[in-house]
Amino acid sequence: MELDPLILSRLQFAFVVSFHAIFPVFTIGLASYIAVLHGLFYKTANQAWDRLAQFWTKVFAVVFGMGVVSGIVMSFQFGTNWSNFSYATSNFLGPILSYEVVTAFFLEAAFLGVLLFGRNKVPQGVHLFAAIMVAIGTFISSFWILSANSWMQTPAGYELIDGRFHITSWLEAIFNPSFWYRFAHMGMASFLTGGFVVAGVSAWYLLRNRDVEANKKALSMCLWLLLFLTPAQALIGDFHGLNTLEHQPTKVAAMEGNWETRSNVPLLLFALPDQENQTNRFELGIPNMASIILKHSADGVIPGLSEVAPEEQPPVALVFWSFRVMVGIGFLMIGVALLGLILRRKGRIFESPLFLKTLVAMIITPFVAVLAGWIVTEAGRAPWLVYGVMTHAQGLTPSLTGAMALFTLIGYVAVYSVVFVVGVYYLTRVVRNGMHDDPIEVKGEVERPKRPFSAAHTPLDDDLGDRTAGANVS
Repeated sequence: MELDPLILSRLQFAFVVSFHAIFPVFTIGLASYIAVLHGLFYKTANQAWDRLAQFWTKVFAVVFGMGVVSGIVMSFQFGTNWSNFSYATSNFLGPILSYEVVTAFFLEAAFLGVLLFGRNKVPQGVHLFAAIMVAIGTFISSFWILSANSWMQTPAGYELIDGRFHITSWLEAIFNPSFWYRFAHMGMASFLTGGFVVAGVSAWYLLRNRDVEANKKALSMCLWLLLFLTPAQALIGDFHGLNTLEHQPTKVAAMEGNWETRSNVPLLLFALPDQENQTNRFELGIPNMASIILKHSADGVIPGLSEVAPEEQPPVALVFWSFRVMVGIGFLMIGVALLGLILRRKGRIFESPLFLKTLVAMIITPFVAVLAGWIVTEAGRAPWLVYGVMTHAQGLTPSLTGAMALFTLIGYVAVYSVVFVVGVYYLTRVVRNGMHDDPIEVKGEVERPKRPFSAAHTPLDDDLGDRTAGANVS
């Protein structure tokens, strides 16, 4: 059987991007939370905020490192597997990705060093400023990356000359029609991911009666945040869906499992899309609801997949079910946030073991939702690399063979598996060791504990279990 380099290259890029995406979507939200913690400690001198800031900075450092390791090699694929695409889009993607490095990565790297190594070595205000700059840097990074990807979804501000994209308006290209919707949607997803992870870990500590004061503060803060952000994300998602209907109607048709252009389209809760026969083998839905959601009228006409040739349709079943996984998790998140409000009013928010265990179980859900949404976004535009202009086949490296693509795919899977296992193991140790290194009271003022001076000693040292082991970290 002949190996298809196109399919293998798509599998490789999907695996690498999916693996990488779970890290920045967490660190973007977590960085803002850490900045808030530092700000609260700076204002109140409450030791609990300081312990929380130290602990979550350790977690951030590990996850940030995993994101950098997995992200650097990701761009190599543009040259090895997608050279035609790289050549054609270089006038736009080249500068945009460079801007991300110059404006965001350097900012993050510089101030992350101050955040990690500057505690007790720089004034507290400078330390707080570093935390804020790291948080801003993560959003600047996501700005450029999402601008690049959104342009591939809804290209604008260009003209095509001899097979190459030439930018005619940088403003139109950067702020393309889908950018703001996708930027808001992903930004909110980052806050939700950070919120549910912090809430879950705090609940895990409370179940074990560890550092109760600090973790009650963290859990309470996160549940208030989630109470407002979960419905806000649903609203943003609705606006994003309307924008997608305008610019990528075929993707929406796949999301809804709608094969024929028609009115009174039901919202399918369950279906078995049969792409070969261009129909659904089984349907269970709410009458007219898809038309009401997308057109705000039961008589609203929704484009069907039949509007395009079968070879220009995305993998319908994959898009259809990924969309339902994402939406289903979104409603689950709203339910958990509302349950937290009910328990808060009853004074049982910290005393309900079942609720705390539910929060622990919810830690994984935002990552699953993000991956499902990413599948909808990327698989839903197939077979296009640049929507409506360049297909995957046209962007592939001409000299690439199936064997070469398989070799690199296996290599990525092997290396990333090691990175993931080691990273999860290290994060587990950080969490199990918990918070310590408490500040102490001196003459009525809060003073941080003194450490032996060592250039090798960082906040990461404390997770090794022995507080005197810092000098052994290299």
